[in-house]
Amino acid sequence: QVQLVESGGGLVQAGGSLRLSCAASGRTFSSYVMGWFRQAPGKEREFAAVINWSGTSTYYAHSVKGRFTISRDNAKNTVYLQMNSLKPEDTAVYYCAADVHSGVVFTTPRPYDYWGQGTQVTVSS
Repeated sequence: QVQLVESGGGLVQAGGSLRLSCAASGRTFSSYVMGWFRQAPGKEREFAAVINWSGTSTYYAHSVKGRFTISRDNAKNTVYLQMNSLKPEDTAVYYCAADVHSGVVFTTPRPYDYWGQGTQVTVSS
C-alpha cells in the first residue's frame, strides 16, 4: 500500500507561482513513475506532468509546458510540481499519482495505482 499526501496548494494571483509537494510512503519510491493530474469543476481529470523513476525523463501537457516543472527527490520520497506564470484556467484540484508497476511514462490516469487526496489551486484574475 502506498500513501500519497499533497501539499502546497492555495490562492494566488494570475502570474504568480506555487510549488506543490507530494510525499509518498513505501520503501521503493525510487522505482515509481510519478504523475500530476488536475481536475477543474465540471471537467474530467486531465494530465499535467509526469516523471520517470530516476528523474531523467519528464513529459508535460501542452497547456502547462514551459510554465510547470516536475521534479523528484528520491531520498525524501517526494515529488514536486513547480508552477509559474499561473493563469486562471489552471484553477483545479491537483492530484499526484504513483504507477508502481509499469515503469512506463503514461499520460492517462488509468495506469496509475495510487492517488493522493488532492490539493486545491485557485488562480484569481
